[in-house]
Amino acid sequence: MVKPAIASEASAETQATALWYTATRECVLNIEELPAPGPDECLVRTLWSGISRGTERLVFEGRVPESEYERMRAPLQQGAFPFPVKYGYCTVGMVDAGPADLLGRTVFCLHPHQDRFIVPADRVTPLPEGLPGRRAVLAANMETALNAHWDAGSGPADRIVVVGGGVLGLLVAYIAAGLPGAEVTLVDLDESRAGLAQALGCRFALPADCPQDADLVFHASASAGGLATAIDAGGFEARIVELSWYGEGSVAAPLGGAFHARRLQLVSSQVGQVSPSRRARFGYARRMQAALALLADERLDALITDEIAFLEAPARLPALFAGAGLTAVLRY
Repeated sequence: MVKPAIASEASAETQATALWYTATRECVLNIEELPAPGPDECLVRTLWSGISRGTERLVFEGRVPESEYERMRAPLQQGAFPFPVKYGYCTVGMVDAGPADLLGRTVFCLHPHQDRFIVPADRVTPLPEGLPGRRAVLAANMETALNAHWDAGSGPADRIVVVGGGVLGLLVAYIAAGLPGAEVTLVDLDESRAGLAQALGCRFALPADCPQDADLVFHASASAGGLATAIDAGGFEARIVELSWYGEGSVAAPLGGAFHARRLQLVSSQVGQVSPSRRARFGYARRMQAALALLADERLDALITDEIAFLEAPARLPALFAGAGLTAVLRY
């Protein structure tokens, strides 16, 4: 049973506090009873959780399309869309009870925002040595960016354009910049992204100055203008990988003019399935391990722009979702 968030010291060991989205632009902290962990389960004490500004804003605003209620479910979500729902999938915590090989380790888990939780041991991934827990909340976004490159078939010396300088676009550009000889340009309306792009090894351009004849284009701006820029940037027979999630919205796609003349490919990519190019050898666990390993770069700390105390989340999340910024973290 879910109760308002008022707990006594006596019940602290058997209860947890969780964030629930309860109505359009409303969220609350609720007290939940914790069961005793089973022999193959972990009790995780949360240290940090990350807020996906794009996806989670759609949940907060009640804009998840009814047709996507099942596909949009987070792995350990409770409740149902539109409301009430306990959502989130970027949690880092310490294993306080569980199998000996996990006890005391810091782990990543696709769990909603909650200060303590019980989860099957195979649902957690230990962090690589030296990876800070705060940065590790980017793992889900990095997993999406990695999958996008597998879908795109990116390679050395490619001319790559990334349209949209949010967290996902920046991570896609970061991976691309690591390809030997690759020429990578991040395109965004916000010139303040230029310094960050350059720090990650990329060029920066406003849409009006977007490079042409790209070998690969990634679109992550979730806007009609961004999609038009991405299509215009593609060279002959280039692949354009669509990463944006539009929720209930629709977007105009300019598929006339040069789209057919250039034989452009417009393909989707999403993280719910491992890319076919790797599926035979990579399961979800191996892909997550690879994503965490890719976060071993302190430059990526700049992608976290907001930090909120967990207990202040209901009061501060409305302003957060209304504003600009990159990743926000909840501190427990």
